[in-house]
Order: sequence, then structure tokens, then C-alpha cells
Amino acid sequence: MTRPASLEISAVHGFKHIERGDDLAGLIAGTFQESGHALRTGDVVVVAQKIVSKAEGRLIDLAAISPSPRAVALGAEIGKDPRLVEVILSESVRVVRKRPGLLIVAHRLGFVMANAGVDQSNIAAPDGKERVLLLPEDPDGSAASLRARLLALTGATVGVVINDSFGRAWRRGTVGIALGVAGLPALIDLRGRADLFGRRLEVSIVGFADEIAAAASLLMGQADEGRPVVLVRGLEWSAPVSSAATLVRPPEEDLFR
Repeated sequence: MTRPASLEISAVHGFKHIERGDDLAGLIAGTFQESGHALRTGDVVVVAQKIVSKAEGRLIDLAAISPSPRAVALGAEIGKDPRLVEVILSESVRVVRKRPGLLIVAHRLGFVMANAGVDQSNIAAPDGKERVLLLPEDPDGSAASLRARLLALTGATVGVVINDSFGRAWRRGTVGIALGVAGLPALIDLRGRADLFGRRLEVSIVGFADEIAAAASLLMGQADEGRPVVLVRGLEWSAPVSSAATLVRPPEEDLFR
């Protein structure tokens, strides 16, 4: 792994509101071209999970949800709409923790996260219907598809990271993390390398894709910024390409659940 002395990180401004079926890669390539940041081989494109989910039609109308007895009971216990609880449970394999207003669950993709990533923010409702947005069905697959389409459109071989905001168990505040990765190493194993004084590293494994996602989140923001796509230029790596699935800690290494 080569650490650059500087990076160029640029957000796309004026990106259109995404709807189901939109050609997301086409919009990304076109917007970068128009802004004077035409994609180059070696670039990394970071895309907010929300617009990927919208393009893939992952919106759910809560009026169409019939909550199960479990969802009704759990909703009453934590003070949450049982229809929303039902959607959260449908995306989860286990409830890890709960408190009023919040469920921490093990998502079907392996992530331990609040409310299974089911989101109600920045979702337009011109028809008055109450909708929620789910994570992409297969974030790594979504990243790979975007990467292949961007290559076809621009001729540039880029890395793609789909990022989302996560809370952390022992620290306050959310940070950007990688939900999906294509064309770059999600993890970089530094074990066996020497430090400044020649001591061999024994436990150092870098969450490379998460670091990229967090850097992009500084420009994306969390509220009304409207910057769902970020270009990171200047990164270098030699580690094997791996998916975001490798970032999920396996059960045999989990000391806290």
C-alpha cells in the first residue's frame, strides 16, 4: 500500500433527484464530464447508498405493510411504528439490542446497524404516501455494475465505493463506511511489514474502503447538501481487489455479540 502525500476529492454539484430505473452510471459520467472532471483510470467514485437504492427501486410503501404480531409487540415496546418495525425485521436476521426508538440488528448482509439501514430521510413524497428506503439488495453487485457501465461509457477503469452513514458502538456520531466495493481492495493487510523502526506489524489490517467512504462523506454531508457522488483522485494500491463483504467481522472474531 502506497500512501499519497495529497489527494483530490471533488463532489458533484447539481446532481438530479434519482428515480427508479435511472441510468445512474450515465448520469455520473455525464455530470463529471460537464464539471470538468472527466473520469480517468485509477479514480475512485464514491456513490451514496441512497441514490443507488432509489435507482434500484428499493422504496417500500408503508401503507402496503401488514405488521406481524412480533412487529406489533416490538413496536409497542420501543415506541416505533409496527409497519416500520416489520420492514426492519424483514431485512434482519437478528435483533442485537433495542431501546425506545431504536433497534440494533444484524442485517441480512452481515452488517450490525441501526434499524437495518431502513431510512425515511430525503425521500420525496409528492403523492403523500409514506415510504421508506432499503439498502441495495446486493451492494457489492451494485458497485460492480456501476463500475462496468462507467468503463463502457468513459473508457476509464475506476474503483467504485457505495457508502452509507453508520453509528459506532463505542463512539458518538456517524461516519461514512463502505457498503459496496468494486475494483479496489476493501481491506489491506499490512501484517508482516516493518514499521519505522523495523518492528514487524502483527495485527494491522486497514479498512481501506471505509477510509475512502469516510473521506467522501466530508463532502457529501448528511442533510440537504445534495452531493451524492464524490470523485477521489490520487490513491494508489497494490493489494488484491476485495469486496465490502470482507469488511464484515466473522462470528469467530466477534467478542461482543
